[in-house]
Amino acid sequence: MTATLDREVLVEAPEEVSEGKRAAAATAELRAPVMARTRVAMVLAGLSALAGLVPFIGLGALADVLPRHGDATTVAWVIAAGLGARGVLMGLALAITHFADVDLQADLRRRIVRRLGRVPLGWFSERSSGAVRKAAQDDIATLHHLVAHHSPELTAAVVLPLGGIGYLLLLDWRLALLSVATLPAYAAAYAWMMRGYQEKMEGMNTAFARISAAVVEFVTGIGVVKAFGRERRAHESYHRAAGEFGRFYAEWVRPMLRLEAVSGLALSAPVVGLASLAGVWWFVSEGWVTPAEALTEVLLAMVIPTTVMAISFGAHDRRLAGAAAVRLHDLLTAPELPVAAEPLVPRDNGVEFDDVRFSYDGTTDVLRGVSAVLAPGTVTALVGPSGSGKSTLATLLPRFHDVTGGAVRVGGVDVRDIAPEQLYRWIGFVLQDVALVHGTIADNIRLGRPEATDAEVRAAAEAARIHERVLELPDGYDTVDARLSGGEAQRVAIARALLADCPVLVLDEATAFADPESEAAVQDALSELTKGRTLLVIAHRLATITGVDRILVLDDGEVVEQGTHDELLHRAGRYARMWAAHQGDER
Repeated sequence: MTATLDREVLVEAPEEVSEGKRAAAATAELRAPVMARTRVAMVLAGLSALAGLVPFIGLGALADVLPRHGDATTVAWVIAAGLGARGVLMGLALAITHFADVDLQADLRRRIVRRLGRVPLGWFSERSSGAVRKAAQDDIATLHHLVAHHSPELTAAVVLPLGGIGYLLLLDWRLALLSVATLPAYAAAYAWMMRGYQEKMEGMNTAFARISAAVVEFVTGIGVVKAFGRERRAHESYHRAAGEFGRFYAEWVRPMLRLEAVSGLALSAPVVGLASLAGVWWFVSEGWVTPAEALTEVLLAMVIPTTVMAISFGAHDRRLAGAAAVRLHDLLTAPELPVAAEPLVPRDNGVEFDDVRFSYDGTTDVLRGVSAVLAPGTVTALVGPSGSGKSTLATLLPRFHDVTGGAVRVGGVDVRDIAPEQLYRWIGFVLQDVALVHGTIADNIRLGRPEATDAEVRAAAEAARIHERVLELPDGYDTVDARLSGGEAQRVAIARALLADCPVLVLDEATAFADPESEAAVQDALSELTKGRTLLVIAHRLATITGVDRILVLDDGEVVEQGTHDELLHRAGRYARMWAAHQGDER
């Protein structure tokens, strides 16, 4: 029942549920696989706390035995046994939770890998790799304290004072009240400090965001700022944001520091000790308790504040873990790419866009009624102004996203009816942002076909015109994390695509990062890549696509013209104007 309620809270719209509830629900869901072991550890920690009371009670008993010259051996052994049991039980509890934490971390990372392997590729383009790394590494690490320490230590921190107060109640109810005499002052001060905490934190986060934005704005535009001698003015926005944050923080923290001093004083050892000594002196003088019982109260009263402080200090860690749990839950529930129940296989490498419509947000279409046929073995180029939908249309072919209307077909089969692993053997892509993974040059090329031999990897590199550059590296093809220029990295990606030998290829801004020296090599590599394949190419440099089989001109999400280079120039339309502007730029 609890798990069901947690899931219901997590799926509600964020504005309908507080962050605290979402954090609690996400934490409970993520910890569910290890909760059975955690409960066992909590029982052991509770027993450990009770065993920890034995030495304090034993010392009180010694104070009663020794003045009468009684045998203190038994009491001493009981004290030693209590100390030993406390250490063993808490050690066992923490061992259980630490092993549970290791298992949970491994399980979460496996779940993340499985989920990321099933989300649409477009999901990654909408999120930074840093956000994914933070969830997979930092956020999982943040959960360590919650899983491995929080539950047993909190249990011990609660059971120890409750057990002590319970024992004092057995001795005399006045001793129990005396042991917590300073707690009301601490509780009142703490409650006053926590007034409006959430709103204050939101205000502080907003102030931090303004400072960050000011820093980014200054750093991003520092070249222009220095060129025009406007450093002083550029610093003003940062000084303003920093000043606002400083005033906000000071107004919040200054009164809290005084209250914190008062609350801390209420639980400090001298204050608690003096209050207890004064109280038991009165009680003993009135004959209500014995000196031994008075000593027991003083010892236990000194322990209670430390447990209360431990509980309050753990609140910050719980909030951090809750926020991490929400981010992990969002990652683990990212929408998966739908897979057809009965996948089909394309019959050839022809491509068709059939009345394609697409929207990122579900309301505004960025593509409207796009239709085109790419015959097998032909090269089709997409051109148009920035924001016209070129890259969006191209990424629909390898199914970075699914269309919201119409269909994209390969070999007569809707890409949504092709199994993902089959689709990516059929369609390859060399995108604008070249991604080289951690590893050797050979590993990066071999991503296209992991079982490829060294000779096949070398042949692909030679065809991509990157072989000679690789040989110049310190360890050749075994060089790890090689420093390559944009054009060189582009050619490694082309070698990867050649090795994969996909019949359909998408080239997005193929020479976008090519330096002048390597642009010709990239173009030669692309010539090898086009042989016998169906290509969909995006390029802003119109001179590179004059010989393609067909050009699609997009504007505002629609195909406004299509034909060969000569046909489009003859029509004197949008493409002809783009060509004229391009020729002017070239001159």
